[in-house]
Amino acid sequence: MAVIWITGAHGFIGRNLARHLADGGARVLGIGHGHWPDSEAHRWGLTSWLNSAIEPANLDQLAKNGGIPDAVYHLAGGSTVGASLRTPLEDFTRTVSTGAQLFDWLRKEAPEASIVVVSSAAVHGAGHVGPIDALAPLRPFSPYGHHKLMLEQLMQSYAENFGLRGVIVRLFSVYGPWLSKQLLWDLCSRLAGGAERLELGGDGGELRDWTDISDIARLLCLAESVASTDVPVINGGSGIATPVRDIARMLVEAWGGHTVPVEFSGIVRHGDPYSLVSAPCTFGGSPFVWQIPVSAGIPRYVNWFKKTCT
Repeated sequence: MAVIWITGAHGFIGRNLARHLADGGARVLGIGHGHWPDSEAHRWGLTSWLNSAIEPANLDQLAKNGGIPDAVYHLAGGSTVGASLRTPLEDFTRTVSTGAQLFDWLRKEAPEASIVVVSSAAVHGAGHVGPIDALAPLRPFSPYGHHKLMLEQLMQSYAENFGLRGVIVRLFSVYGPWLSKQLLWDLCSRLAGGAERLELGGDGGELRDWTDISDIARLLCLAESVASTDVPVINGGSGIATPVRDIARMLVEAWGGHTVPVEFSGIVRHGDPYSLVSAPCTFGGSPFVWQIPVSAGIPRYVNWFKKTCT
């Protein structure tokens, strides 16, 4: 049975990934921040959860709890552009310092482990037109994007100098059940509160590459198989651009029962690129098969919200 660690397992992507890995027969352990009763952690597939910072002593304890890892999925770190602009030093610590602690521990204690570094499309910055290839220029402009790029460079350094095997997966707009922040959560929360109109920033034409969490869990599992000292980089997007206005329309329609107008203020939030869409994701020249289009994923999210949060 493979022993797999997930840093940041308490988060939206981490817990869904843990459940997917456990269903596949792995022994999954997690570390990060968040109070998680054993019963709840076990429900998400974790055999052990350590509510602790990613530091050597705590990583030693996680190894005692369940064994040296065969693979590590590193999801811990800063989570939003906005938070990084408010507290850039905290974002640096969460993303860069934490990554350094993890890689250095693995260098000494588990040098054979494969490492999946979950990064962000934010490393590409703004000004892109059309799909973004993994080899496209990197021009981050927020602290969040810069720190994710530093994390990627740390992984590459530990591979070059110490032989660690890694792969970098840059995620785009991941959504799905249990996501309790960002656009979909905000819209559902307003509709649940009886909103008769919805106003959003921007002009509604902003393009994003929306990928359902179930597909992302499969993608991350597949990515682990290509980890190497070359540290391949994968842009984890579908290649399908969906305007924000279409996402809002689909969500309102899925909510059902009445029509709520969606308006746009024209005010652009600092740090938000107009277009952030991946080139289609491929492995070994073959396209990754995305199973849940937004036309199915948005209603699935609305159903989850209504059942769980209202």
